[in-house]
Amino acid sequence: MENVLITDIGAEGKAIGRVNDVVVFTTHVIPGDVVDMQVTKKRTKYMEAIVKRVVSESPDRVPAFCEHFEVCGGCKWQFLPYEKQLFYKQKQVADQLRRIGRVELPEISPILGSKKTTFYRNKLEFGFSNKRWLTHDEISTDWDELNMNALGFHVPGLFDKIININKCWLQDDPSNQIRNFIKNYADENRLDFFDRKIQSGLLRNIIVRTSTTGDVMLIVCFFAEQKENREGLMAAIAAEFPQITSLMYVINGKGNDTIHDQEIIVYKGNDHILEEMEGLKFKIGPKSFYQTNSEQAYELYKVARDFAQLKGDEVVYDLYTGTGTIANFIARNVQKVVGIEYVPEAIEDAHVNSVLNGIENTSFFAGDMKKILTSDFIGQHGRPDVIITDPPRAGMDEDVVKTILEAAPEKVVYVSCNPATQARDIALMDEAYKVTRIQPVDMFPHTHHVENVVLLERRT
Repeated sequence: MENVLITDIGAEGKAIGRVNDVVVFTTHVIPGDVVDMQVTKKRTKYMEAIVKRVVSESPDRVPAFCEHFEVCGGCKWQFLPYEKQLFYKQKQVADQLRRIGRVELPEISPILGSKKTTFYRNKLEFGFSNKRWLTHDEISTDWDELNMNALGFHVPGLFDKIININKCWLQDDPSNQIRNFIKNYADENRLDFFDRKIQSGLLRNIIVRTSTTGDVMLIVCFFAEQKENREGLMAAIAAEFPQITSLMYVINGKGNDTIHDQEIIVYKGNDHILEEMEGLKFKIGPKSFYQTNSEQAYELYKVARDFAQLKGDEVVYDLYTGTGTIANFIARNVQKVVGIEYVPEAIEDAHVNSVLNGIENTSFFAGDMKKILTSDFIGQHGRPDVIITDPPRAGMDEDVVKTILEAAPEKVVYVSCNPATQARDIALMDEAYKVTRIQPVDMFPHTHHVENVVLLERRT
């Protein structure tokens, strides 16, 4: 298909064109681009295609700032000016709430942009591979002369391919220095990089976490125990980066990279880092969830607190509480907060965070949300006046929605990283609750992802 004008951006950040009144979805282009495309999937009402050539560029295009752009799966909107990114994120929220939710909506407040558009993440994970992804130029060279080891990000859609990253613009220093040092040390000392297809090797992945307080956590994940090699690498890291306040490692020989079920060993320093927000301290352990944009998380939580309109005498339930950040953030404004979360380690941190800040009106419970949040539980801990819910991308289980409706709080503040599932859940609550406020918040510049906060008030 030749000379197709890209006219819009839709769900999941896909660019949209039209050919003979049929919608065509594609990627790596923006509205105003004119492109030649090759169809990869054809359906009655839409097609999917890949761009073969950009015939003419949109006047809105700006140069990408990262050398790994279009190869790496992140930061796909670098060539879209930030104000345009915010425009399309706001539009995405409006479209999905109206199209999926189909409920009466108030005017949507202008999206809150992020002050930082680079180096805004506090957590990144990099994988090792002994068969790295090759660029187009490298494919035509003599492979015997290439270093095939990589430490970087997964190629989108390919579990076994890793792009070697030289500089990532998502996390501030010392993240890049740590990753590059480890890569160079491993190459020089001939340490085995992970082979993801046959599940062999020594070095599996690393996780770097930072905080606005200056703390730095590094977790080195080994696939197998090789004591001499492990100790050599960890000692070298400790000597090179004394600013790492929490240096840890794990031996993970199972089939996937998750470490929630693994023993994590402290090599040097603390078993956590600390984050601060409005004078409150939050302990973040290696398995804890914390919003990955710390500074913008503060703006998000302020919106949630504002929407709740707390007077001081409320019982508040904080669902999917994580490390209790929202619960502790609002505790001084309410009678008591009850937090529920699936990950036991996160709940342990939530307890610690309350103690750390001298907060005595919180209680936290770990387990499957739909099993814990029952009528009996509510009878024991008190009917909530306000429920704040911040579920994962899949949204809330229908049983959880039913329990919320039975509990009948005056207000529900729904924080979501996926407006589509948020819209679905809002529709289930529409008979009893009316949407009265909507506030999108951009947590992830240069991506299509957007957070959205909705206030639902009980109908009278």
